[in-house]
Amino acid sequence: MPPAIPLATYRLQLTADFNFEAAARVVPYLKALGISHVYASPFMTARKGSTHGYDITDHTKLNPELGGEEGFAKLSAALKAHDLGLILDFVPNHVGVHFDDNPWWLDVLEWGQASPHAASFDIDWDQLPYRARGGVLLPIIGTSYGHALEHGDIELRYDPEEGSFSCWYFEHRLPVAPERYGEMLRIIVKEAGEESSEAGRAILELASRYPGLRRPNRKEAPSFKAMLKAIPGAADVIARGLPAYKAGEDRPAQTLALHHLLERQHYKLGHWRLASSDINYRRFFDVNTLAGLRVEDAGTFEAIHRLVKKLIADGQLQGLRLDHIDGLRDPAQYFQRLRRLIRDARGPAAGPFYVVIEKILCEHEKLPGFAGVHGTTGYEWMNVITQFLIDGKGLEPLDEIWRQISNKPPKLAPVIKEAKRRVLETLLTSEFTVLTRLLARIANGHYSTRDYSEDSLRQALELYVLHFPVYRTYLTTAGPTEADRKLIDHAITQARAEWFASDGSIFDFLRDALTMDLIKRDRNTSHSVPRVRRFALKVQQFTGPMMAKSLEDTSFYRFHRLLALNEVGGDPSAHALAIGDFHAFMRQRARHWPHGMTATATHDTKRGEDARMRLAALTELPNDWTSGVARWKTLNAPNVVTAGTMRAPSATFEYMLYQTLVGIWPPAGTDEGLVERLQAYAVKAAREGKEETSWLNPNEAYENGLRSFIEGSLDRGRSSEFLQSLETFAKRIALLGALNSLTQLTLKATMPGVPDFYQGTEFWDLSMVDPDNRRPVDFAARESALRDNESPNWTNLVEHWPDGRIKLAWTRHLLKLRSELADVFTDGSYEPLEVTGRHADHIVAFARRRGREAAIVVVGRNFAPFTDGGRVWPHADAFDAKVQVPGYAAPQVQDSVLPVSALFTHLPAALISAGVDGAPERGGRRTPALASPS
Repeated sequence: MPPAIPLATYRLQLTADFNFEAAARVVPYLKALGISHVYASPFMTARKGSTHGYDITDHTKLNPELGGEEGFAKLSAALKAHDLGLILDFVPNHVGVHFDDNPWWLDVLEWGQASPHAASFDIDWDQLPYRARGGVLLPIIGTSYGHALEHGDIELRYDPEEGSFSCWYFEHRLPVAPERYGEMLRIIVKEAGEESSEAGRAILELASRYPGLRRPNRKEAPSFKAMLKAIPGAADVIARGLPAYKAGEDRPAQTLALHHLLERQHYKLGHWRLASSDINYRRFFDVNTLAGLRVEDAGTFEAIHRLVKKLIADGQLQGLRLDHIDGLRDPAQYFQRLRRLIRDARGPAAGPFYVVIEKILCEHEKLPGFAGVHGTTGYEWMNVITQFLIDGKGLEPLDEIWRQISNKPPKLAPVIKEAKRRVLETLLTSEFTVLTRLLARIANGHYSTRDYSEDSLRQALELYVLHFPVYRTYLTTAGPTEADRKLIDHAITQARAEWFASDGSIFDFLRDALTMDLIKRDRNTSHSVPRVRRFALKVQQFTGPMMAKSLEDTSFYRFHRLLALNEVGGDPSAHALAIGDFHAFMRQRARHWPHGMTATATHDTKRGEDARMRLAALTELPNDWTSGVARWKTLNAPNVVTAGTMRAPSATFEYMLYQTLVGIWPPAGTDEGLVERLQAYAVKAAREGKEETSWLNPNEAYENGLRSFIEGSLDRGRSSEFLQSLETFAKRIALLGALNSLTQLTLKATMPGVPDFYQGTEFWDLSMVDPDNRRPVDFAARESALRDNESPNWTNLVEHWPDGRIKLAWTRHLLKLRSELADVFTDGSYEPLEVTGRHADHIVAFARRRGREAAIVVVGRNFAPFTDGGRVWPHADAFDAKVQVPGYAAPQVQDSVLPVSALFTHLPAALISAGVDGAPERGGRRTPALASPS
């Protein structure tokens, strides 16, 4: 049996090209590497051709494109044979909609609020303007609705296998409400001229059986459809009569007929751009094809977890990673239900079941203690490692060069605030409008607050959102925690300071609505309890996407001070982390969250883990970097595209491209696909930044200018001097980055937490943001390298470090010792060790300890002084430092001292097994923050 708490996880991205069976084939390799659990991307039925699996269309079935039940059985058997566990990336927050593949969504379109699945979607049915009946906006039209209608892009079709009607817009199916069938059939039979034929009379007779409004209803519709398809010749009659609804430029009557039919449905078709202002269903961020689920609905929760429960009960699933928990209305309730489900599936006597959550924590933010949750997926620890490996002395020159290039101070707050305004004005306007209207209805519901106008409330709420410092609060129907109240009060105070209207009491009302103090029993007011609760809880679901789109997907692509810090869960304006602060973080983690994941690369990170380590090394050579950039800008001036006031790339974007090039430059100096990869990345980055171009309004001229600049700059015939200079500097940064990477790898594998390895990162990971980081992995090359290095020749591996085999070999070495000392690394304390000597600031050392067993970890950082500025691999005798290890015994220990020069024989990192004397653990017993599902 695999351990309940993983020793190490390995993320696999499952696709049609890398399915269950392909995953099963790499299981022996992962076992040999030292992995204890495969951590799989979502594998429930998703949209056909999905490259990520997050657009699930049916939570109750295994994805047939991945091999379905047969393929999963092969993977499960392989995992069991090699004693590996399986962790599923599960998506409770949303599903894929539109097109023709989600049965729940199609049922809602057909039946509206009468659908049993309507409760599963977060739809504001009454929000559509200028419409007599409720409905859901479908922003799927590529042109204007009128243009699509008049050009025949929307077509009414009959399905003789179902006896049903649907309108189709290319690949999008739009079921017609059965209550319109009678009217349609009469028109269709008349158009076909079949009123007196046997089939025509049978169709008309069937239609006449259901007189009145809203008929056939949901109970009657199945039999109606069955009888319709059973009428001999009905399909032919309908086919000849459908031209009555065939719209076209020269068919005004038929166009109007189809339009009137569409207007009487439970949905409204619209241009895709309407989504930002008018959409009335909750989405995943601003993705129209991913609709939010109301997992707080008990029936919805049970339905989407049915397969998960079965897999747990059958022993085929040993852990869950919960995606985007900040999208849930009440995460605390969700995890209570999930814990009960797991307990029911496994039995009350079973041990802990591993659960981690995707949660981005901002600076100084603490993770709430959700039931059964072991921690996060580890973004916060990835950024701690990066900040620790940055040379603080080199940040000041980088601040100055960014100030000169951007003509702005290196401060992030104004950038985020401006980005939030842009996101509010464009991407999330509709969601914000829903909140504003709800708040206005609350205010209007009592005489004491009815004078707050909707416009004033909108401005006040906007200021609150602009100043809200984290992703969300975690109120429940019972109210806010003390931490939640502090966050709300802070944002209200900041918002009030920017309020210049006459009546500031509006913020007292807003605060009381957000905290639900408005509906406390001791209040004299009587505001609507359901509306206040809905508002307060819905705001929480809004601020998360708001922060994500403003920070990760906008500010990260505008603020380029040091791209190593522009990472998910990170702070681009952060400072370097001192050794003492690093130790403090680790001791705190060992006490409270020892079993959360530690990630250094994921499918969502902005760049590969080793590209990030290269960029961190820029702080070690700030003067060379500054002079290099100045020269590159001059050499590349002929490649810059100008037209009027347009400059492609902009000065700040050009600076970002140079950092990106240094981070991803191939160790061999050549990469046939580099130009195309960088061009695709540049266009995506520019659109995310929303300055010169955007996803909503692409600037073709600017984007073509970017492509041209990149092509010219990387053309050896046109830019040989630039490329020679870039390569010379990139080689130095690559060596420093490789050393940083080995330190990062060592820390990830030995610090408190479960190390998580993203697919393929056993070799150097120099990828860019997705989809670049989801390229196929050459597992055969990695398996071969692992076999060839059963007994590593470290001297040879150092000599050929650019090929990445040294990272693979060191990964297996670390995981082998982690497996041998499983209890030490899973539940052991964290003990900082004192380092003395001239280079003490370049060394960090600590012990992981449990009982009389321990592991001592020693790593280096800021390697420029030991490598001639990145030109040579460091020699062990260059490090003048000693680690004080009183109370620990190991062959390398002499008089309670470990000389660093004796440890760094080949690599500036070391992990040794040690014994402990009889003294009690200085770290003390940890205070668990976990409530297990038992």
